[in-house]
Amino acid sequence: MLGKVAASCVLLVGIVLAAGGAWLLTIGGSWYYFLVGLAMVATAVLLFSRQAAALVVYAFIIAITLAWSLGEVGLDWWQLAPRGGLIVLMGALLLLPQIRRDLSVGRSGYWHVPLAVSALVAVMVAGYAMSRSPHDLLGEARNAVAAPPAPQSDVPNGEWHAYGCTHEGQRYSPLDQITPVNVKLLKKAWVYNTGDLRGAGDPEETTYEVTPLMIRDTVYLCTPHHVVIALDAETGAEKWRFDPEIKQPDKNDTQHLTCRGVSYDSGAARETAAGAADDCRERLFLPTTDARLIALSASTGAVCPGFGGSDGSIDLWANMPNVKSGSYYSTSPPVVAQGLIIVGGAVNDNVSVKETSGVIRAFNIDTGALVWNWDSGNPRETAPIAANALYTRNSPNSWSVASYDASLGLVYVPMGNAPPDQFGANRSKDVETYSAAIVALRVATGDVAWVFQTVHHDLWDMDVPAQPSLVDLNINGAPVPALVAPTKQGDIYVLDRRSGQPLFPVTSNPAPQGAVPGDFTAPTQPSSAISFNPPRLTEASMWGLTPLDQLYCRVQFHRLRYEGRYTPPSTQGTIVYPGNFGTFNWGGVAVDPERQLLFAMPVYVAFTVKMIPRQNDTERLVSKPGGPAFNENFGAPYAAKMGPFLSLIGLPCHAPPWGYIVGVDLTTAKTLYQRVNGTVRDLAPVPMPFKMGVPGIGGPIITRGGLAFLSGTLDYFVRAYDVDTGEMLWEDRLPAGGQATPMSYWSEISQRQFVIVVAGGHGSTGTKAGDSIIAYALPMN
Repeated sequence: MLGKVAASCVLLVGIVLAAGGAWLLTIGGSWYYFLVGLAMVATAVLLFSRQAAALVVYAFIIAITLAWSLGEVGLDWWQLAPRGGLIVLMGALLLLPQIRRDLSVGRSGYWHVPLAVSALVAVMVAGYAMSRSPHDLLGEARNAVAAPPAPQSDVPNGEWHAYGCTHEGQRYSPLDQITPVNVKLLKKAWVYNTGDLRGAGDPEETTYEVTPLMIRDTVYLCTPHHVVIALDAETGAEKWRFDPEIKQPDKNDTQHLTCRGVSYDSGAARETAAGAADDCRERLFLPTTDARLIALSASTGAVCPGFGGSDGSIDLWANMPNVKSGSYYSTSPPVVAQGLIIVGGAVNDNVSVKETSGVIRAFNIDTGALVWNWDSGNPRETAPIAANALYTRNSPNSWSVASYDASLGLVYVPMGNAPPDQFGANRSKDVETYSAAIVALRVATGDVAWVFQTVHHDLWDMDVPAQPSLVDLNINGAPVPALVAPTKQGDIYVLDRRSGQPLFPVTSNPAPQGAVPGDFTAPTQPSSAISFNPPRLTEASMWGLTPLDQLYCRVQFHRLRYEGRYTPPSTQGTIVYPGNFGTFNWGGVAVDPERQLLFAMPVYVAFTVKMIPRQNDTERLVSKPGGPAFNENFGAPYAAKMGPFLSLIGLPCHAPPWGYIVGVDLTTAKTLYQRVNGTVRDLAPVPMPFKMGVPGIGGPIITRGGLAFLSGTLDYFVRAYDVDTGEMLWEDRLPAGGQATPMSYWSEISQRQFVIVVAGGHGSTGTKAGDSIIAYALPMN
């Protein structure tokens, strides 16, 4: 009976492999699946006939599988195991005495020996492969270079005043109490639960992406529904809470519900009247999902009247075209600079060609009066817009965080694209210039000082997603004011922030051609000397848990269009790799100004896009009624069907690792180390902590003590790394997804360095939702 079951299993798998393998062969794929499928069918026929020769044939299957696998991927365990695991397991089943006894023909011989030997060799090779780490680059930071003197910061060493600690966006803390030696002693000091959880009427991307601030003895944060909370930095006790009571936008028009942080103004130059107005000397600025910008007292949480009006707010819908609730608001904290509050906004992605403007505006920080506006669709007119005029519809926006250099008087704005992302035939010359670019604006006037574009005629949603990091570098023995800009496509550009000129080579490379009818592609695309653009996908890169889902992914690989990075979207369907999730996203990178190095978390997830011709401007082609019209592109010739490149069982079609941590020497552009990062514990059906390298979203921080902290991976951990080697030194389990960037501060009360992690989950990644703010510190003596 067992023999018939085994024969049936072998026959079924053989038929699927032979049929699928024949299809793969006809479209230019590997011969392996067809050949092995036929051999498995032959094995099954022999088993049903009770002939021991079946064991010899199956020994050939294991041997050819091992040879073919080694030829394709070498000793890469996570690629070898899926190719041969099921095959060897079925071979082990055939070696069971109960099955061998059923084989009446040739039973007295040694027919099973070749099968046993081939299976043993395969297991030994697999065991050796498991001991190797072929994807790790194990290096070490070079001896410290003489860093240029750091500009004097107005942020005290133990505090965190802006999203990136300072307006330079380095995500660097000068604290050094926690070190690689004692980091294993870190314990939870306090936990605070905000009570703000995802509700039934909220969009899927209701996410905790906040990095808290810490000023003197108070931690400030915001929640996805834009509630601002002040906590005691030592104990986590709530001091005050402000609820803006946002007008819940229409779920059909709302793509995101998040708040990455609030902005702080010390009020050093502000004169206040006596009494209650003194409470507003120090202010927080909160952007909300109903498109308001609210000024709050940092000490009490009360609104500051006089900023915009008696309610202490500005209406960010003012002078905007195509007003639709939920389709525009600022997801990121504004920039405080030279008596101004400078704010951009997130515009709905890929819904229609009639979206609102991506204008950047600067308001007087005391009164809320409009001082200048820079609209990338009309970039030369920066004087405040007339009361009855409108900004340019559909102009590229800046949804991420900007940086500010006080000495140069420049604000550095990471730019997105004009919707729709995947079709650009109707973009103006100005829109083409400022899409997917870093733009330096003069703080006083809003005029453009320089622009550096990272993708030409972007058709892949390759917004510049992260806050540029400003750092003075010692290059060739001379100090240079630099800007470090990570991109979705994996390039990290290091520019002279005075001029926008690259400090390391930027090459111009021929790009794939052949856009959909009516559009065009740029002939070349830039690439940086510092790049984590992954190797080009091949059929051998396709992956799955078994040969069956691998075969499916190989077939899809050949059916889809793919000519490397920047393969244009097509009606056939295109593989976009890296995908629009990004090699780097809004979490950005951390920069150590003393070590002159960068620490980052590159992520690799392939996406697919298929352009669907539109017959009208209203019908939904790629989204479901009752939710946001993602990628419908109403008014454009095509909708865009998009998603990750997955197998039938929902796993990535390309092989792991899908996530790393890396260190880069910013004075030489050399990668110092690269290590596989994260486990599939919270991604697999069974929670097994295999270290395969997982995707993530959120950013790292670096401390002067020689550590980097990161919680963004899709397994629920916060981890500490030796910033000189990349070695993981400590981790702690989180109650939910940690897709936010940590921060660190000093408490004068207990004389301890704290590290704060936000564990609230992320909608688009599917991680567990929560509302935890967790502070870690060393035990008190």
